[in-house]
Amino acid sequence: MSRLIRNAVSMLLVMTLITGIAYPLIATGVAQVLFPHQANGSLIEKSGKPIGSELIGQYFDDPKYFWGRPSATTPQPNNGTASNGSNLGPSNTALRDAVQQRIDALHKADPGNGAPVPEDLITASGSGLDPQISPAAAQYQIARVARVRKLGEDQVQGLIVKYTEGRQLGLLGEPRVNVLQLNLALDQMQTTR
Repeated sequence: MSRLIRNAVSMLLVMTLITGIAYPLIATGVAQVLFPHQANGSLIEKSGKPIGSELIGQYFDDPKYFWGRPSATTPQPNNGTASNGSNLGPSNTALRDAVQQRIDALHKADPGNGAPVPEDLITASGSGLDPQISPAAAQYQIARVARVRKLGEDQVQGLIVKYTEGRQLGLLGEPRVNVLQLNLALDQMQTTR
């Protein structure tokens, strides 16, 4: 019996060293060498300071900025430590109320916009952290952003085109626009004018 216990303890120690120490160190080292930007959180920096990540959405509600997809995370929006969806179904009144509040906020920020509101501006994603919106959601907001910033709609449209990412490998996903990068480009455009 003591031989079985000794073998079991030895195997536990060996597997702990392999899977608990060696493998994570090797995987981290390979990631740092081959994909350092991604391994360090895909951070976006401004003046040498990190201000966000390409992978986690940020909350914008100022009319001069493009607004991202709503977040279902708590206690604050786009909380990376609380990634989750709302789990509310289409028949849930809380979801219908939240969607209506989001539509009302968009209409209040841009009362002259009579276009249908794109779905991704009023519904949260499964993770609640999406950093991108669809090109249609960006197009919906052009007039408001241009008017508030006193820019031409064609200038804002050009930024959307510049920051629209295509399908991955030409096949996977849908075209999308990173909201933080687009808003930073808008800020940069205004400071260089």
